[in-house]
Order: sequence, then C-alpha cells, then structure tokens
Amino acid sequence: MALWAPHKLAGELPPEIDLKLRQRVRSKVDLPKVPAGTEGRVLLANGFAWRRYRVLFDNGVEVSFLDGRHIEAR
Repeated sequence: MALWAPHKLAGELPPEIDLKLRQRVRSKVDLPKVPAGTEGRVLLANGFAWRRYRVLFDNGVEVSFLDGRHIEAR
C-alpha cells in the first residue's frame, strides 16, 4: 500500500503479503537450494515501505529478503 505516487521510473511494486512470525508459507518460485512448492516457517518479518521476510524452509535452508514474488501463505 503506497502512501505516495511512485516515481515513473520505479517500476512495478511487488505483490504485498502480510505474514506473521511462525506462520507457514510455501515458495512460489525456485529459490537457491529451495524448489518451488517447498513449505517453511517465517522467522523474521521486516521492513516499512517494502515488507520482506526471512523463512526457514522444511529442507533446512534459510532464505531472507523474500516477498510476495517469492512466497505465499499456506
């Protein structure tokens, strides 16, 4: 939810998702060492203008800087 008009060269905003700590998620795309469809749990929710998450996936891989382009609520 942008509170101001984005700059005309800024590009498209990533889809927003609102997740809570320890919420279960699923990867939407292939990530490094994490195939699409792998489930995991949110470890950290961070950011003000760009909401991003750190997730520990069930295969033991931890990935940060994830947003609505990468993960979805389960």
